[in-house]
Amino acid sequence: MAASGALVARVEEGSLAEDLGIVSGDVITRMNGYPVEDMIDYRYHLADTEVTLEIRKTDGQTVSVTARKDYDTDLGLGFHTDTFNGLRRCANKCLFCFVDQLPPGVRPTLGIKDDDYRHSFLHGSYISLTNLRPQDWERIEAWRLSPLYVSVHTTNPELRVRLMGNPRAGRILEDLRRLVRAGITVYAQIVLCPGINDGDELDRTLKDLATLCPEVASIAVVPVGLTDFRTSLFPLRSYGRDEAVAVVEQVHRWQESFLKKIGTRLVFLADEFYLLASQPVPEADSYEEFSQLENGVGLIRRFINSFRRTAARLRARADARSEYYIVTGEAAFPVLAALVDEVKSRIPGLASRVVPVRNEFFSSRVTVAGLVTGQDIARQLPGHLQSCRRSPRVVLPEVMLLDGVFLDDMPLVRVQASLGVEVTALPAGGEALARVLLTGGKACG
Repeated sequence: MAASGALVARVEEGSLAEDLGIVSGDVITRMNGYPVEDMIDYRYHLADTEVTLEIRKTDGQTVSVTARKDYDTDLGLGFHTDTFNGLRRCANKCLFCFVDQLPPGVRPTLGIKDDDYRHSFLHGSYISLTNLRPQDWERIEAWRLSPLYVSVHTTNPELRVRLMGNPRAGRILEDLRRLVRAGITVYAQIVLCPGINDGDELDRTLKDLATLCPEVASIAVVPVGLTDFRTSLFPLRSYGRDEAVAVVEQVHRWQESFLKKIGTRLVFLADEFYLLASQPVPEADSYEEFSQLENGVGLIRRFINSFRRTAARLRARADARSEYYIVTGEAAFPVLAALVDEVKSRIPGLASRVVPVRNEFFSSRVTVAGLVTGQDIARQLPGHLQSCRRSPRVVLPEVMLLDGVFLDDMPLVRVQASLGVEVTALPAGGEALARVLLTGGKACG
């Protein structure tokens, strides 16, 4: 059982919390007389203009302090986690679980099977709904914890039980209807596995979910991700080009039907399906509100448009001293290469090239940029840098990193030291890359 209360990780200098004598290591056990189990509790009570905190100090003593403040004033505290009483772990045994097929040496947090409804509400992480207790349902309904992000995969009860290895999984439509009755907005996800929950089963799932619209606000369809470390796991395979084309055509038919009947396309494909099918990603209006960006749905279109808008308004000039090496995954390489060629046609003398990194850490079947690792970059990039005639500058997307560390637990500074050149992580979106190439500036310059 996790210790109760919110463990303080940091106190902002000059904050109200500092004035109250709160320090790192203190534990807030109650607010306004109520236990504090997670960040939802904390934010709820923080909205009051008078907040009384019961604090267990680092020396074991318990004190009570009262903050008088405006309703929107923060205390200036940071915590180690958003779930103070522990993380709700996944109880499923999904046939396609990515965590079960991780190689050794990955970032430790990547191996955590998070299925906590609070993280879904706070951060948009996907949950299965299979581990909710009666008191969880009551809280979701009473507090209107909306939106929630739900991994549906299929609405066929028997198939979902088989896919997720949990008898509770078959209640998905009942659970979704309960959320709908409570007025909870749901963003749904379908991880598509060839020959299992696609084809007619996908038709069934989309038809069922459409009956719950508008509370089911959008559906993301993403291809299963496989690595080379599926030891003793259920045999799955990746989508081939022709199969990906069929999925694209199937989903587009549903989009056209939904748009006519309910005024929204409702279902959206992950960018990876278009890349697998060797088809261009749709235009921006096809993604409506871009509500599934974290699922890789529309990221490429958003990137392309942002890059082009920025490039069009900047005064271009060549950086005669530098040569830019733009690191990405194999899937996004054609898109990035085409954008860079557009810029090079405008700026004579601009030296830049896109470098697709083959994913040897997870699997060559893993081609997305977000799963490129530090050791693969350190191993593959020197061959490209050897031909450089100017001062090399390496840029890569921040999505590869968490707090400056790649998924293989290799810090960016170590990759930079290995390459012996400057390496810059750029924010998401095309604007930062366009600025760097066209003006020679830093990521946010």
